[in-house]
Amino acid sequence: MIATIRLDIRENNLLLILSNDTIMKPPYDITPKILRLIRSISEKIGEVNANYLSKQSPQLRKQNRIKTIHSSLQIEGNTLTEEQITALIENKRVIGPEKDVLEVLNAIKVYENLKKYKFSSDKSFLKAHEQLMSGLIDSAGKYRKKGVGIVKGTIVEHIAPPYENVPHLMNDLFEYLKDAEELTLIKSCVFHYEMEFIHPFLDGNGRMGRLWQTLILMDEYPVFEFLPFESLIYKTQDEYYKSLALSDKTGKSTYFIEYILGVIEKSLESLLNYNNRVLKDIDRLSYFMSLGRMEFNRKDYMNVFKDLSSATASRDLKKGLELNLFITVGSFNKTKYVIQ
Repeated sequence: MIATIRLDIRENNLLLILSNDTIMKPPYDITPKILRLIRSISEKIGEVNANYLSKQSPQLRKQNRIKTIHSSLQIEGNTLTEEQITALIENKRVIGPEKDVLEVLNAIKVYENLKKYKFSSDKSFLKAHEQLMSGLIDSAGKYRKKGVGIVKGTIVEHIAPPYENVPHLMNDLFEYLKDAEELTLIKSCVFHYEMEFIHPFLDGNGRMGRLWQTLILMDEYPVFEFLPFESLIYKTQDEYYKSLALSDKTGKSTYFIEYILGVIEKSLESLLNYNNRVLKDIDRLSYFMSLGRMEFNRKDYMNVFKDLSSATASRDLKKGLELNLFITVGSFNKTKYVIQ
């Protein structure tokens, strides 16, 4: 079977995409910086998992979800504060621009249902866009039917591929996501960049790129469900757009991969620093309670936190009693803790 050939013009570069039998990987280079960042990120994810930080306390998870929604929408010009977003999550009334409130309500629904989306499915992708942009644009959940470009001031920063090519280009991109040999960290960055380049929607491309990268990463690393790396993207927007522009000019996503991996590394570092500072009795107790045990003893508790001393375990359990998380039955070495 002969493959179909399609050309995708990027500045002065021609990207050859083979469909049907063969789909070439989107172009990028592996640089020493990328290798260093992947190694560092992998080490930090290992540390996160070793310290049970992927099972963050409900309070921290909620805070990080709020930061994620706030930062991702703030990049797009949303004016609501973290306090207002918190109020909306708690079903409280908020006074603000109708469009901004709707953007946040849509994002809350999407992020609450992240696990229902399949990262390698274009149908899930379109469904997420439909929910994210519902009531904001008429074409929510549909690929664009007109040509688009990105203009900053009087300068045309980017002209997206013709709309007729969008379904095919996105189909190839989702086929690429199924490549089991490609590193998830790289794959998530490449998808984010290539999707932004294709610009498949009339609006919502930026927030979809960040959302889908999170979903791709979550498939292998659960901690990314609550890691607000969008906060650092918001704080470094100039670098974000510069990395996109440089990648466009070179016809490769290398610059963008370096940038996003750097953001992920710093976000993990912030998470570890935060947890190393506050991951104390209440955080350990919160994690242990989430395991669903109805009855346990101190040894059971220490088997979960293997690096904990017996004295620290006893202090933790005393704290749990003070907080009425459980009651004791028996005494001395036969003491059992029963969750109420």
